Amino acid sequence: MSDEQPYVGEWADDENAHRIGFYLIPGFSMIAFVAAVEPLRLANRVAGEILYSWYTMSNKGEPVFASNSIPIHVHTTVDEAPKFETVFVCGGMDVHKHHRTDLFGFLRKQAAHGTGLGALCTGAHVLARAGLLNGHRCTIHWENLPAFVEEFPDLEVTSELYEIDRGRYSSAGGTAAADLMLNFIADQTGPETAALVADELIMHRIREKSEGQRMDLRTRLGVTHPKLLAVVGQMEENLETTLSAVELAASVGLSTRQLERLFHTYLKCPPTRYYLQLRLKRARFLLRQTSLPVFDVALATGFVSASHFSKCYRELFSVTPSAERRVIASPILASPVIEPQFDVPDAETIPPA
Repeated sequence: MSDEQPYVGEWADDENAHRIGFYLIPGFSMIAFVAAVEPLRLANRVAGEILYSWYTMSNKGEPVFASNSIPIHVHTTVDEAPKFETVFVCGGMDVHKHHRTDLFGFLRKQAAHGTGLGALCTGAHVLARAGLLNGHRCTIHWENLPAFVEEFPDLEVTSELYEIDRGRYSSAGGTAAADLMLNFIADQTGPETAALVADELIMHRIREKSEGQRMDLRTRLGVTHPKLLAVVGQMEENLETTLSAVELAASVGLSTRQLERLFHTYLKCPPTRYYLQLRLKRARFLLRQTSLPVFDVALATGFVSASHFSKCYRELFSVTPSAERRVIASPILASPVIEPQFDVPDAETIPPA
């Protein structure tokens, strides 16, 4: 064991600080977690006092691997955690597989005591399963949005960057966590502090929640033709109930032949093929990141025949939908092959990061 003292940095706890817990789900998004923690550290710095303190948690106090395979050593377990004013669940890859009744119980107990509850990236899955998002607006990363709505149809789910609704906080993942936390800080300490923190982060502004999660189609596709963009936009919005080439063409005042020519010129494939690939790529995500049965995945992406879905899927990805799910479920791929070994200080001496 190393004799070197753990680095405390600019962290300190204080009885008057707003104490925040971050529960790390295996495979959590590192960027979302860091984007949430750093504004708190900088709020303390620009204010010249301890406004916030924070603790990381895992089930048994074990290190947690992020989705980038970097392990984080946590401060405490849910059983030994101090009193929190707010708790965030940090999600990422495969969060749909995380069913822990002890975690659900901990979160429900926190809610009963008036603790604010938040979710970073896909952490909303955990809060939803615990029944803690009922009656509250929430959001989640755009890739997970369709499956999340399928699994929790009664929730008020938006596609915003973040949501703050009566003690419930959620963000879409990535850098959206920084915008959520800057608004969190502004609500508690005033916009001046939040603006100073954003300046320290070299953020030119604090984004509004309605600014959208994704780059616009023009940027993503690298094309500017308005009718092509309009048709692709309709395709992306209608993956479950598909539109015919005739309907798509008519919606922008083109013939089907003109639409074919437009797609070949800019996207190098016919519109039917482009549309099919969009649906199959969505299906691949649902197979990898949800527990939906294969047939339900087929229905959710516009296929009415399981055999046709399997045939199209195999042609594009060289593997059947069922085989895709078996490969992803493999324990060899589900966790790091080699876990680095570290000298870890006693639990009582581990300072918050």
